[in-house]
Amino acid sequence: MRIGCPTEIKSHEYRVGLTPNAVREAVTHGHQVMVQAGAGLGSGFTDADYTAAGAEMVDSAEEIFARSEMVVKVKEPQAVERAQLRAGQVLFTYLHLAPDPDQTRDLLDSGVTAIAYETVTDGQGGLPLLAPMSEVAGRLAPQMGAWALQKANGGRGTLMGGVPGVGPAEVVVIGGGVVGTHAARVAAGMGADVTVLDRALPRLRYLDDVFGGRFKTRYSSGGAVAELLETADLVVGAVLIPGAEAPKLVRRADLATMKPGAVLVDVAIDQGGCFETSRPTTHDDPIYTVDGIVHYCVANMPGAVARTATIALGNATLPHVLALADKGWRQACEDDPNLLAGLNTHAGHLTYYAVGRAQGIDVLSPHLALKE
Repeated sequence: MRIGCPTEIKSHEYRVGLTPNAVREAVTHGHQVMVQAGAGLGSGFTDADYTAAGAEMVDSAEEIFARSEMVVKVKEPQAVERAQLRAGQVLFTYLHLAPDPDQTRDLLDSGVTAIAYETVTDGQGGLPLLAPMSEVAGRLAPQMGAWALQKANGGRGTLMGGVPGVGPAEVVVIGGGVVGTHAARVAAGMGADVTVLDRALPRLRYLDDVFGGRFKTRYSSGGAVAELLETADLVVGAVLIPGAEAPKLVRRADLATMKPGAVLVDVAIDQGGCFETSRPTTHDDPIYTVDGIVHYCVANMPGAVARTATIALGNATLPHVLALADKGWRQACEDDPNLLAGLNTHAGHLTYYAVGRAQGIDVLSPHLALKE
């Protein structure tokens, strides 16, 4: 199979879809791999690294899209990239379609077979291709929140760990999954007073057992959220519904109850955000203020630590890249129902139900798409 990896063009996105090690593996399996010149530089991989691994270096993204049978990326294709996709081509990347009807429409119009990292599952009901970036984003969230809390950035001027005689920051993490666990762990490590909210009692028991009281846990309810918002210096939104738009857990009216200069970090922004006042921002311009509350809503947080994030993502995606290339997408998805769960569009059909519900679009069963 001809596999193509273009340079990412989203603002300050330094990750790359294939590492040199992934290229080497694909070439060993008999596939032709094309990488756009300079694609890996932001993650610390030179063109020479890719050439040594067996890649053909290509000057333009246009050539990558024109020649590739499968395009492997990191972020959702931007409008200029979507215009180059075609029927019969496979796109393997993060999509986050639920809050992005423009992208959904373009993918359907192109006829491309799009498989989304974030909806591929595993045998335990997890999201193995989302988990590495959730770990990275979760660990970054307290760092970014601590930066936003600085007075020069519009925050309260509160130090996460405090100092002797001055109490630490009050941190609330809404959601006890992968993002929330890593956010709580790092925030507690910075010395903050951390509370994690979740609706799953088994998850709260797990967090309490594993972390031994390093942070507090609360059952998530409207009342609990409202109570904790009043005293919070930093709130991390870490709630995810696989493939669907994130629920709005903090409304604009709630901001009036918070301390001026408190910070909201919305890690769910790729899925529409879990705060009503959230809107996507970039690493160029990461924060804005609504009603005195600072919002950090960068839609590609792991791009800030591109080398770590690229290697972590590559470790997770490589087996699926090889399966798709070795077998073709139909056979690979037929053999692996967890990979089939990643199928979002095919031949002009939407094939993921949560996106259909969010956007009011008819959905073709992915099992039927296999027969198209």
